[in-house]
Amino acid sequence: QLQLVESGGGLVQPGGSLRLSCAVSGRTLDAYVIGWFRQAPGKEREGISCIRSLDANTYYAASVKGRFTVSRDNAKNTVYLQMNSLKPEDTAVYYCAAGLAPTAQALCVMSLIAKTWGQGTQVTVSS
Repeated sequence: QLQLVESGGGLVQPGGSLRLSCAVSGRTLDAYVIGWFRQAPGKEREGISCIRSLDANTYYAASVKGRFTVSRDNAKNTVYLQMNSLKPEDTAVYYCAAGLAPTAQALCVMSLIAKTWGQGTQVTVSS
């Protein structure tokens, strides 16, 4: 059974950096698109970055493009989200999810495609 576990969240000052990890177990990454989503209080869930493990095809939402970088280590069955130049509006619970999607963008735009979700990790950007 596919399972995802996020780690790496925390409190960081504006302008700082964090790296989130999504450890995947039960299946190898190769067949899946892995996505990072976030949800802030009172806001809809947003697909911010996704990666197709087979060929590292990636997608970034406009809100994070140029600041966040998604990567994968297929040997470790882990996907990372490097977050730089963090802003207070990046504060949210961050989730990773896995799905069988044709492209990275497809998973990020249509989160209902996701088959499995992690439990989430809190990221707070505040001075």
